[in-house]
Amino acid sequence: MSKKNIHNPDTQPAPDAPAAVESAIDPAALESCQQELAQALSKADEYLEGWQRSRAEFSNYKKRIEREQTQIYQTTAGNILKRYLDIIDDLERALKNRPQDNEGRTWAEGIELIYRKFLTILENEGVKPMQAEGQPFDPTLHEAVMSEDNPNYQSGQVIEVLQQGYLLGDRVLRPAMVRVAN
Repeated sequence: MSKKNIHNPDTQPAPDAPAAVESAIDPAALESCQQELAQALSKADEYLEGWQRSRAEFSNYKKRIEREQTQIYQTTAGNILKRYLDIIDDLERALKNRPQDNEGRTWAEGIELIYRKFLTILENEGVKPMQAEGQPFDPTLHEAVMSEDNPNYQSGQVIEVLQQGYLLGDRVLRPAMVRVAN
């Protein structure tokens, strides 16, 4: 076997490859290939844009469905939880008029324990009572059932909460019934 010497000055340099290829390719065939390449690149861009658009539409669809499901859950949960607010009101009224004798006091403490457990359950579901007393009247949060002149309060300020209002997240579950200063 003979070894070729790559540093042999007698060897001829290889002809320039691109120049050899250019002379062998028909200019019409080259132009045709370039047109096909341009068309293929154009279609690839079109497909990429379509794919990206479809992906964005699907992402928006998923977000919309999640929002709708959250809203449906909140509406359903709100409708169910609203029914229990009347029971809370009854417990609050019972605790305001609690008996003071020994036997009655023990009973009232049991009712208060039930009341606190009930509030904890509602709180865990995202229900929280509104803070209305002393606040400015807001028709989106409050329902004014009485108004009166009162020198201790500014006009439009809530004097007293007659029935507690509740929020479910940021949404009004039940507006507070209030007495407002003129």
